[in-house]
Amino acid sequence: MEENIQTEDKAPVQIRNTKEILTEVVTVRNAKEYLGESLLIIFSVVLALLLTELFNKIHENSRASEILQQLREELVNNKNAEQIQYHYCQGVLKRIDSALTHPAFARQFIDSGVINLKAIAPYGVSTRDLSDVAWQVAKQNNIISRLDQNTYTLLADIYEQQRRSTKLEEEVAKILLSWESRNPENLRTTLILTGDNYHGWAVDRAPALLVKYQQAIDKLSHF
Repeated sequence: MEENIQTEDKAPVQIRNTKEILTEVVTVRNAKEYLGESLLIIFSVVLALLLTELFNKIHENSRASEILQQLREELVNNKNAEQIQYHYCQGVLKRIDSALTHPAFARQFIDSGVINLKAIAPYGVSTRDLSDVAWQVAKQNNIISRLDQNTYTLLADIYEQQRRSTKLEEEVAKILLSWESRNPENLRTTLILTGDNYHGWAVDRAPALLVKYQQAIDKLSHF
């Protein structure tokens, strides 16, 4: 018995490499959207600049107020120092006047060519220093531009008067350290010249300077 085996022809199997197909989404923007985004960027930049400027301005104002406060405190301290210095120099002048009328006392000032400064100025030529640190800082930071003309003129005059008053020690030293001052015959002249320097550099300018100090202190209280 013959068995017919029929082989069915099968269609060939095709293996395909399947790859994932990505779908590209293209967003279409119109002119209005581009304009809106551009305006948003511009606004953000401008806002950032304005905020930076604002913060800088706040910092500058804070710094200016701090410097002006330091300047006012310096004037207060200088006024107190000048008041003390004024009274001290007046005492020196009284002792010089006494030496001019009492030869025995005058010889305590210069004896055998040796100067005894303490006889007329027990604590030295001057006793106080006047500071200008805050004034220099104010000028370096252009704080002066925040002041009105009258206030600036007043402050400039005060610190110029201060500068001149500090020359007292230098000018008195020129007299006392010269060889002529050690000559007993020149004792009276030495005392007179020393007194003239106390008058010219310190005592005579002190009353007006003290008034100006207070005026400046009051003006800076409003800043």
